[in-house]
Amino acid sequence: MAVVWDDSYLGYDMGPQHPLHPVRLDLTMRLAGSLGVLAHPNVTLMPPAYAGDELLTLVHDPAYLDAVRRAPEQSWRPGFGLGTPDNPVFQQMHEVSALIAGGSVLAARQVWERHSQHAVNIAGGLHHAMRSQASGFCVYNDAAIAIAWLLSQGAERVAYIDVDVHHGDGVQAAFYSDPRVLTVSVHESPFTLWPGTGFPEETGEGDAVGTAVNLALPAGTADGDWLRAFHAVVPSALRAFRPQVLVTQCGCDTHRDDPLANLALSVDGQRTAFAALHSLAHEVCDGRWLVLGGGGYGLVRCVPRAWTHLLAEAAGYPIDPRTPIPADWTAYVRGRALRAAPPRTMGEEANLEWQPWEPDRAQPVDLAIEATRRASFPLFGLDPDDPRD
Repeated sequence: MAVVWDDSYLGYDMGPQHPLHPVRLDLTMRLAGSLGVLAHPNVTLMPPAYAGDELLTLVHDPAYLDAVRRAPEQSWRPGFGLGTPDNPVFQQMHEVSALIAGGSVLAARQVWERHSQHAVNIAGGLHHAMRSQASGFCVYNDAAIAIAWLLSQGAERVAYIDVDVHHGDGVQAAFYSDPRVLTVSVHESPFTLWPGTGFPEETGEGDAVGTAVNLALPAGTADGDWLRAFHAVVPSALRAFRPQVLVTQCGCDTHRDDPLANLALSVDGQRTAFAALHSLAHEVCDGRWLVLGGGGYGLVRCVPRAWTHLLAEAAGYPIDPRTPIPADWTAYVRGRALRAAPPRTMGEEANLEWQPWEPDRAQPVDLAIEATRRASFPLFGLDPDDPRD
């Protein structure tokens, strides 16, 4: 497994009060290091390389790149979604954003050229950025850029699975009319959460109708219901599409304590979701798995544990949720004077039992599942009412 990382990623810093604080990345890599995840013999740490304009313009407009470059200058005028509370301007904004995008392309290269079966860039997954606009804390859409690079290298079918609590709107928009890319987003309902998109009826356009799948879950959905919904939709879509590469955006803002959203997963539930994605990568595309981070705003108690589990899962050495948190990591957290108390173990003793989906249930999550299956499954030649599909 390749892990693309450099401390320079911590320069993606929108300010001390901004929810997307770089400490979440720092704490994740330190926790993974303390637990020995990065020391496994099959794990290779790799520094990222900057994405040049030839890569960035696979997705973004040149005028937008120029605006991002000029934004930190005093003479700059707001525009392109920059300079807002969500997307404040910061020093070296272009350089750090291009480094993250380059890291995701490097990870994609490792997988596509079979240097590694799995490759991870936890700083990536900035899935809201549009062609000419920053959005949702995202400047450059590294996920879309990495997928576009894979297509440029001859990939004929790439699947993108997004389990962030927010709809993966920027990646969907980039490939909405491209039949070579399947985008599947499992997110909180657009009726209750920004960006207000990701309805089941959004299925693609032109020759790509059927290659966008949206599973919008009701606020309050917890582990068991989330897992039922995931397994009722995602595996069938992947098997029907038969991708050559699986790209996953593994935002962990689905956690029950996340301050920006309303789903109710535990770290244990998120760990289980990552294991399911890993299994699907081996089932449908010979293990080619590009793993990206994403959202997550529980800076101490959620993100470091969830993404350490993600790294461990991708490395093939899953961590038992009962594992105690290392004392050196706890001491570091306390030394940073962060508000949240450090967790004691890698799990939350959650009940992960779930019932497989069956038609004609009246629970809110089952109605959401039914809506997605009815909108998307016939486009794959699948029966939306048959639990076997």
